Amino acid sequence: WSKPSLIIIALWTGVGQPMLIFLAGLKNVPQSLLEAAIIDGTNAWQRYWRVIIPLLTPTIFFNLLITLIASFQVFTTAFVATASASGASPAGPLNSMLVYMVHLYRQGFSYFAMGYASAMAVVLFLVLVVLTLILVRSSREWVHYEGASPR
Repeated sequence: WSKPSLIIIALWTGVGQPMLIFLAGLKNVPQSLLEAAIIDGTNAWQRYWRVIIPLLTPTIFFNLLITLIASFQVFTTAFVATASASGASPAGPLNSMLVYMVHLYRQGFSYFAMGYASAMAVVLFLVLVVLTLILVRSSREWVHYEGASPR
Protein backbone atom coordinates (compact mmCIF):
# COMPACT_ATOMS: atom_id res chain seq x y z
CA TRP A 1 0.00 0.00 0.00
CA SER A 2 3.00 2.31 0.06
CA LYS A 3 2.96 3.30 -3.63
CA PRO A 4 -0.80 4.04 -3.71
CA SER A 5 -0.47 6.06 -0.52
CA LEU A 6 2.41 8.03 -2.05
CA ILE A 7 0.28 8.71 -5.14
CA ILE A 8 -2.71 9.80 -3.05
CA ILE A 9 -0.55 12.13 -0.97
CA ALA A 10 1.00 13.60 -4.12
CA LEU A 11 -2.44 14.18 -5.63
CA TRP A 12 -3.77 15.69 -2.41
CA THR A 13 -0.87 18.10 -2.02
CA GLY A 14 -0.28 18.80 -5.70
CA VAL A 15 -3.71 19.80 -6.93
CA GLY A 16 -4.16 23.09 -5.07
CA GLN A 17 -1.54 25.20 -6.82
CA PRO A 18 -2.58 24.27 -10.40
CA MET A 19 -6.23 24.88 -9.49
CA LEU A 20 -5.41 28.40 -8.27
CA ILE A 21 -3.54 29.06 -11.50
CA PHE A 22 -6.51 27.73 -13.54
CA LEU A 23 -8.84 29.95 -11.51
CA ALA A 24 -6.68 32.98 -12.32
CA GLY A 25 -6.72 31.96 -16.00
CA LEU A 26 -10.52 31.62 -15.95
CA LYS A 27 -10.81 35.06 -14.38
CA ASN A 28 -8.77 36.38 -17.30
CA VAL A 29 -11.27 35.15 -19.94
CA PRO A 30 -12.99 38.28 -21.31
CA GLN A 31 -16.73 38.27 -20.68
CA SER A 32 -17.24 40.12 -23.96
CA LEU A 33 -16.05 37.06 -25.91
CA LEU A 34 -18.43 34.80 -24.03
CA GLU A 35 -21.30 37.23 -24.61
CA ALA A 36 -20.44 37.43 -28.31
CA ALA A 37 -20.47 33.63 -28.49
CA ILE A 38 -23.90 33.57 -26.83
CA ILE A 39 -25.19 36.12 -29.34
CA ASP A 40 -23.80 33.96 -32.16
CA GLY A 41 -25.96 31.11 -30.88
CA THR A 42 -23.43 28.78 -29.29
CA ASN A 43 -24.40 26.44 -26.51
CA ALA A 44 -22.40 25.99 -23.29
CA TRP A 45 -20.40 23.06 -24.67
CA GLN A 46 -19.36 25.02 -27.78
CA ARG A 47 -18.42 28.06 -25.67
CA TYR A 48 -16.27 25.83 -23.50
CA TRP A 49 -14.37 24.21 -26.38
CA ARG A 50 -14.27 27.15 -28.82
CA VAL A 51 -13.73 30.11 -26.48
CA ILE A 52 -12.61 29.14 -22.98
CA ILE A 53 -10.16 26.31 -23.75
CA PRO A 54 -8.23 28.23 -26.46
CA LEU A 55 -7.90 31.18 -24.09
CA LEU A 56 -6.70 28.87 -21.31
CA THR A 57 -3.97 27.17 -23.37
CA PRO A 58 -1.18 29.38 -21.94
CA THR A 59 -2.38 28.45 -18.43
CA ILE A 60 -2.60 24.77 -19.39
CA PHE A 61 0.92 24.96 -20.81
CA PHE A 62 2.33 26.58 -17.66
CA ASN A 63 0.63 24.06 -15.36
CA LEU A 64 1.77 21.16 -17.55
CA LEU A 65 5.38 22.37 -17.50
CA ILE A 66 5.51 22.99 -13.75
CA THR A 67 3.79 19.68 -12.97
CA LEU A 68 6.12 17.78 -15.31
CA ILE A 69 9.19 19.15 -13.56
CA ALA A 70 7.73 18.62 -10.09
CA SER A 71 6.75 15.02 -10.85
CA PHE A 72 10.39 14.09 -11.36
CA GLN A 73 11.41 15.61 -8.05
CA VAL A 74 9.33 13.57 -5.62
CA PHE A 75 11.45 13.33 -2.49
CA THR A 76 10.03 14.87 0.64
CA THR A 77 6.91 12.74 0.96
CA ALA A 78 8.71 9.44 0.41
CA PHE A 79 11.60 10.46 2.66
CA VAL A 80 9.51 11.73 5.56
CA ALA A 81 7.09 8.81 5.37
CA THR A 82 9.86 6.23 5.61
CA ALA A 83 12.65 7.91 7.60
CA SER A 84 13.37 6.39 10.96
CA ALA A 85 14.91 7.85 14.09
CA SER A 86 17.66 5.25 14.00
CA GLY A 87 19.09 6.81 10.86
CA ALA A 88 18.37 3.77 8.72
CA SER A 89 18.30 4.38 5.02
CA PRO A 90 14.80 5.57 4.06
CA ALA A 91 12.88 3.70 1.39
CA GLY A 92 10.09 1.94 3.24
CA PRO A 93 9.39 -1.73 3.65
CA LEU A 94 11.21 -3.75 0.98
CA ASN A 95 12.24 -0.48 -0.71
CA SER A 96 8.63 0.08 -1.75
CA MET A 97 9.04 3.87 -1.70
CA LEU A 98 12.38 3.95 -3.44
CA VAL A 99 11.79 6.71 -5.96
CA TYR A 100 14.58 8.25 -8.02
CA MET A 101 15.28 11.16 -5.67
CA VAL A 102 15.37 8.95 -2.57
CA HIS A 103 17.78 6.64 -4.39
CA LEU A 104 19.91 9.66 -5.30
CA TYR A 105 19.89 10.81 -1.67
CA ARG A 106 20.72 7.33 -0.44
CA GLN A 107 23.68 7.00 -2.83
CA GLY A 108 25.09 10.38 -1.90
CA PHE A 109 24.47 10.65 1.82
CA SER A 110 24.07 7.09 3.11
CA TYR A 111 26.64 5.28 0.96
CA PHE A 112 28.80 8.38 0.32
CA ALA A 113 28.97 7.64 -3.40
CA MET A 114 28.95 11.32 -4.33
CA GLY A 115 30.17 10.74 -7.87
CA TYR A 116 27.33 8.32 -8.61
CA ALA A 117 24.79 10.64 -6.97
CA SER A 118 26.12 13.58 -8.99
CA ALA A 119 25.85 11.55 -12.19
CA MET A 120 22.27 10.67 -11.27
CA ALA A 121 21.50 14.37 -10.74
CA VAL A 122 23.00 15.26 -14.12
CA VAL A 123 20.92 12.53 -15.81
CA LEU A 124 17.80 13.87 -14.09
CA PHE A 125 18.66 17.37 -15.27
CA LEU A 126 19.22 16.22 -18.86
CA VAL A 127 15.96 14.25 -18.92
CA LEU A 128 14.08 17.29 -17.63
CA VAL A 129 15.75 19.58 -20.18
CA VAL A 130 14.84 17.24 -23.06
CA LEU A 131 11.23 16.87 -21.90
CA THR A 132 10.91 20.62 -21.34
CA LEU A 133 12.28 21.35 -24.82
CA ILE A 134 9.84 18.86 -26.35
CA LEU A 135 6.97 20.50 -24.49
CA VAL A 136 8.06 24.02 -25.45
CA ARG A 137 8.51 23.06 -29.11
CA SER A 138 5.13 21.35 -29.22
CA SER A 139 3.48 24.37 -27.60
CA ARG A 140 3.91 26.31 -30.83
CA GLU A 141 1.16 24.14 -32.29
CA TRP A 142 -1.43 24.20 -29.51
CA VAL A 143 -0.86 27.26 -27.30
CA HIS A 144 -2.76 30.31 -28.50
CA TYR A 145 -1.86 33.70 -27.07
CA GLU A 146 -4.48 36.43 -27.16
CA GLY A 147 -3.58 39.11 -29.66
CA ALA A 148 -0.87 37.04 -31.34
CA SER A 149 -1.01 36.61 -35.08
CA PRO A 150 -1.89 33.10 -36.27
CA ARG A 151 0.99 31.06 -37.68
